[in-house]
Amino acid sequence: MNKSSLQAAQASQGAVFERGIPVSFGNDRVALQAAQAGVALCDRSHWGRLQLTDADRLNFLHNQSTNDFKTLQPGQGCDTLFVTSTARTIDLATAYVLDAVVLVLVSPQRRTYLYQWLDKYIFFGDKVKLRDVTEQTACFSLFGPGSDALLQQLGGRSLAGQRYASHELCTLAQTEVRVAVGSGLATPGYTLFLSIEQAAAVWIGLVEAGAVPLGDLLWETLRIQQGRPMPDQELTEDYNAVEACLWQAISLNKGCYIGQETIARLDTYKGVKQQLWGLRLNQKVEPGTPLTVNAEKVGILTSLTEWEGQISGLGYVRTKAGEAGLTVEAGTAQATLVEVPYLRRDRHF
Repeated sequence: MNKSSLQAAQASQGAVFERGIPVSFGNDRVALQAAQAGVALCDRSHWGRLQLTDADRLNFLHNQSTNDFKTLQPGQGCDTLFVTSTARTIDLATAYVLDAVVLVLVSPQRRTYLYQWLDKYIFFGDKVKLRDVTEQTACFSLFGPGSDALLQQLGGRSLAGQRYASHELCTLAQTEVRVAVGSGLATPGYTLFLSIEQAAAVWIGLVEAGAVPLGDLLWETLRIQQGRPMPDQELTEDYNAVEACLWQAISLNKGCYIGQETIARLDTYKGVKQQLWGLRLNQKVEPGTPLTVNAEKVGILTSLTEWEGQISGLGYVRTKAGEAGLTVEAGTAQATLVEVPYLRRDRHF
């Protein structure tokens, strides 16, 4: 079996595809209820998977991104940011440390860019090998409180209580699957990695066991409601890593790395000029709309979604303008700043 087999299985379950991605299964309300109270299943195989091997792999990632890799052991992982020399955000990734490999899950629109960017920093003598394994693998996310029971039903074991990004190789439906703690959103769950040849069989097994398929458009709605920033929207060269409120992906104690001086300076001098916020709006407006208070621009709307009459957004707002509860104008709409569960404003969390 291969990618086309997976898509055929998904099509039989009602999937509608855009650019090969199952964007909807025609069941959004049921899928959202499953994510909140049962178990939902989302295909994230279009996300990039970069594999690093050889002796210097951990040191290399330690020096090229914001989190501390030297303390990680096989079976552990972490979120990390790839940033420019001035800490402007390129991508939020999740890395999983195996015995001889580090697997890095990156955003779909940064897969090629990050492969080329990392390859550029592998110098002669560095014991690092970089490989893009996206096409040879599949990636699924399980969401919801029923995820543990479903994994056990299929022959795996519960990873409940283990730290974020912990992972282990399990046998699910008679197939080897790497199961990692964390769904990719603030909703509890797991991320699954497996061979593309086995993807259709495992997908079918998960659905037959009770997982409700969830399309990419609903994933986008959830990520905006919960506050996960994405490249080309919240993660761009206009914003730095601290402004993006991603302290869970940043270490201040690891020593030198790309962007470290800027991040340390922002933390030391509390120099964060703007921050990412959740927004609740009373009508729809386009991302890119300025956010204003008394006709003075204080920020910008970066993402917007509507679900059953509730309009949610993300946007950067000047720190001095105010905090949660502040009302701003977004074009013809009014918006209120709200906390969202994915973001961390304080590095002590």
